[in-house]
Amino acid sequence: MVERKEVLAIIPARGGSKGIPHKNIRLFCGYPLIAYSIAAARQSHLVTRVIVSTDDPAIAETAKKFGAEVPFMRPDELAQDQTLDLPVFEHALNWLAEHENYRPDVVVQLRPTSPIRPTGLVDGAIEMLLKNPEADSVRGVVPAGQNPHKMWRIDDHSGRMQPLLHVDGIAEPYNAPRQILPPVFWQTGHIDAIRPSVILDKHSMSGDVILPVLIDPRFTVDIDNLFDWKRYEYLAVNGNLDMVYPGQRRRPLPDEVELIVFDFDGVMTDNRVWVNENGNEQVAASRGDGYGLKLLRKHTSIQCLVLSTEKNPVVAARCKKLNLPVISGAADKPPLLMQYLKDNQINPQKVVYLGNDVNDVPCFPLVGCAVVVADAELAALQKADMVLNHRGGHGAVRELCDIFLQRNEERSSNA
Repeated sequence: MVERKEVLAIIPARGGSKGIPHKNIRLFCGYPLIAYSIAAARQSHLVTRVIVSTDDPAIAETAKKFGAEVPFMRPDELAQDQTLDLPVFEHALNWLAEHENYRPDVVVQLRPTSPIRPTGLVDGAIEMLLKNPEADSVRGVVPAGQNPHKMWRIDDHSGRMQPLLHVDGIAEPYNAPRQILPPVFWQTGHIDAIRPSVILDKHSMSGDVILPVLIDPRFTVDIDNLFDWKRYEYLAVNGNLDMVYPGQRRRPLPDEVELIVFDFDGVMTDNRVWVNENGNEQVAASRGDGYGLKLLRKHTSIQCLVLSTEKNPVVAARCKKLNLPVISGAADKPPLLMQYLKDNQINPQKVVYLGNDVNDVPCFPLVGCAVVVADAELAALQKADMVLNHRGGHGAVRELCDIFLQRNEERSSNA
């Protein structure tokens, strides 16, 4: 019998992020950012233990909620802006050895800022290290987006340009075709698998013999600012990537859609209500949403339905103006939805549901794809297959309509 190796995944997550405050526990597609790295470790077949090294109690609490251990709190002096990985990992390994007599065979680093990881990546890196005893570590890399053979230094004194790199056999690599230059790779934050002796004895996070685990460049993500955040959330939801999720697998939009079901409050409105002294209610809606629905009916065969728990006449009035069929006062949505699909002979797998709150969640598994607005409740965000960029009542309906209008236009141009 082959002895199973002890593989420790360490997720470094300090609390003092400057660019994005509390970045490691900020919601990314409905889950705290750190949850993606924890999920990558917990879904591995080879990782035997998952810990988070943090100085922040809020991060520690979140980490525990998603299944990681926090056996110690990281000292403040190891949680500064300029703190390197090495002392953090030395501290973790020394603490575990001293307090628990725990000494792993392999250490895996999973940085929270690279949440979009291919499934199987963690096990692939560990297997590579274990199968190559001469290797000190394995590091994730992607083909470099910019070729350093075409990069330059500028001399401080003369102001003249000097090539960054030289290539044997090529006199001027900066003038050479890219195809004949040596291939180069960029290290990512997705995965590092390291022998503990390299960290503790060689005082290095990589050692001398480093093997590459090649990653599809589509997964290249490093979140440093809010622009990155939005861009990579869109990639996670719409990129059709086989990536690790903290929750259920997200389903893509069906290739063929027969029906879109809309909740009303919080989807077609901003979820607020104005009440006058007589108890009459008014809501705010987006004219852009209405025009998007008009274009959807004009250019596609997709049907629409509003399914709302609200009994107020404002729902019927708004839907009448938009020429939308409506089922209102739906205290229990799932049976009403299924009956509507049966009566109209609509395949549930060709249905998209757009909601925002916990009462929409039971409908999600009944359809082909569940979509939520950007400001949906947490339970809905975590169960949805797709999260829109717009808030309810502020263009979310138009955004979803535009997705199908664009898809229809692309299909027509390719026909």
